[in-house]
Amino acid sequence: MKLSLAISFLKHQFKAKTRHGVHSPFVYRLLDEVIYDFRAKTVYQEIEQLRNDLEQNKRCIGNAEPAAVSHLAMKVSKPAKLVQLLYRLVADLKPGTIIELGTSLGITTAYLAKAAPEARLVSIMENSEALSITEKNLKTLNIRNVELLSGNSDDLLPKLLEGIPELDFILIDGNHSKVSILNYFKCCLPKMSNHSMMVFKDIYQNREMKSAWQEIKSHPEVSVTIDLFWIGLVFVRRAQRKEDFFIRF
Repeated sequence: MKLSLAISFLKHQFKAKTRHGVHSPFVYRLLDEVIYDFRAKTVYQEIEQLRNDLEQNKRCIGNAEPAAVSHLAMKVSKPAKLVQLLYRLVADLKPGTIIELGTSLGITTAYLAKAAPEARLVSIMENSEALSITEKNLKTLNIRNVELLSGNSDDLLPKLLEGIPELDFILIDGNHSKVSILNYFKCCLPKMSNHSMMVFKDIYQNREMKSAWQEIKSHPEVSVTIDLFWIGLVFVRRAQRKEDFFIRF
């Protein structure tokens, strides 16, 4: 962990609470029943076995900066604890529509798809070579509710949202530019309802991400944010008073 990230983590831990320090019924339930549900689930085992297989794959992909699949599986794919949290959040939300920006090798995509097998899940990725690996991984897990789009999220997301009347769950990952992050947020915001959830990964990764996260939290249409350090959850529950929570995870 980089020094700046480690310092941010220590500051977060100093401010953060567990469910016992939270007085919002909405957030308390989410913590008690979903975020802190660390029980093992069968679905975790099959996806983590796939991750283990990928970590042994020495094939290199990418032209400008080629990288081994094993490296991407170990360094780029999100840790099991985090993707399993995303699984629980989606399973609890029961969304009809899911968008994922930043697919990588499809480990996170698989967790999202398994959590809501009846949902429409669209995942956008820039690496066209990784797309073929992701497609194979999803077939291995018998996942059929995912539409993979190859290209730049900046270009594809606005066009995709034109055909979606209401967005239930969106995971924003991959691009750590403040301009892009805020653009994604502003594109998705009009499509969100009281029951929608927007998730941002790596909110403390660099100065731009920290600044973008602060702007998102302060937006007048955002009523509740949950800062878990590794990810940030955003809600627009219009009947609820504005609150920002720092939570240990």
